[in-house]
Amino acid sequence: MNSSTRATLGVRQAQKLKTRQALLDAALKLLEEQSLSSLGLREVTRVVGVAPAAFYRHFRDMAELGVALVEESLGSLHVMIRAVLAEQQEAEEVIDRSVEAVADHVRRHPAHVRFVARERHGGVRAVREAIAAELARFGDEVAEALAAQEVSRGWSAEDVRMLAGLYVDHLVMTASAFLEASADEQRVIADTARRQLRLISLGRRHWRAA
Repeated sequence: MNSSTRATLGVRQAQKLKTRQALLDAALKLLEEQSLSSLGLREVTRVVGVAPAAFYRHFRDMAELGVALVEESLGSLHVMIRAVLAEQQEAEEVIDRSVEAVADHVRRHPAHVRFVARERHGGVRAVREAIAAELARFGDEVAEALAAQEVSRGWSAEDVRMLAGLYVDHLVMTASAFLEASADEQRVIADTARRQLRLISLGRRHWRAA
């Protein structure tokens, strides 16, 4: 393969990735006003300005596009929370930074958060399962970080994973609450989230498995 051919393939691949992202962005925008089960691929391709047939070069169907949106929506939140939990800090500081990270994620990616909140119990099975799988993976990552902390010494793996599930469920619930809240309401939500997480943290220090 000569350099000219490689360059041509590189341009085509870049264009393909650009179109794929445009389809994801268009779908996400349209999903602010409707559910995935009611969204047609022709609506998406019309916004992007490509023929409906072009859609199938990137996704088998709208469900597969939805799964890709799940990965895009939750991926960066994983990274932020994992980084916070991995740092050796006092429990209150970890809680404060976790809530701040969630609030920042909602500010930066409200459409992604709204999509996950709506479709977590929506009508597209593949997307529901993808969200559940991503949150389970998130829980596993949080459990790994919690297990490394001194306060978890002596805990069973099952109990650490249960605790991680509480954290993840609470952070997802907090993110959803932030969505439609005013600035004053967000401050109340953040304060409540911190207090609830501190209650979980306090219980963690005195937990003894039955």
